[in-house]
Amino acid sequence: MSRYESSTFRSRQLFEEAKKYLPGGISYSIRYFEPYPFYVFKAHGQRLIDVDGNEYTDYWIGHGAKIMGHNYPPVMETIRRQIEIGIHVGLPHEWEIRLAEQISKMVPSIEKVRFTNSGTEANMYAVRLARAYTGRVTIVKFEGNWHGGYDALHVAVTPPYDKV
Repeated sequence: MSRYESSTFRSRQLFEEAKKYLPGGISYSIRYFEPYPFYVFKAHGQRLIDVDGNEYTDYWIGHGAKIMGHNYPPVMETIRRQIEIGIHVGLPHEWEIRLAEQISKMVPSIEKVRFTNSGTEANMYAVRLARAYTGRVTIVKFEGNWHGGYDALHVAVTPPYDKV
């Protein structure tokens, strides 16, 4: 038994249970690691603790979305305040204007901002825009990187890349 397997007994149990309800035992293929993924119990800063008590440095950091780390106090306080006001109302809000304005100031070449609900959606729109603008179909992307679940970019995501 490998060191990983001997120290992740509960993760293995959860994976076996997950296979009963989730295709392949996971919600998304990128989250599968041989022989099974570890299951996170808690996250703080750059650290993850799995259900077996093992601690990891988190380089994945929520698909890159949590650049300040997990549970960063100023972010957590802002979230708490916003929850009291209301979340995910699905309608325009003044803050989207302020954020678009701030992004435009920070990156002067940006003329307009389109907010999306995920990296997958953002990349889908970027591909659509690039194809419409250039009239070309081929897209170049970084091999081995994750660009969301969009079919046009869902190649050469995990090794071996030469088998794609």
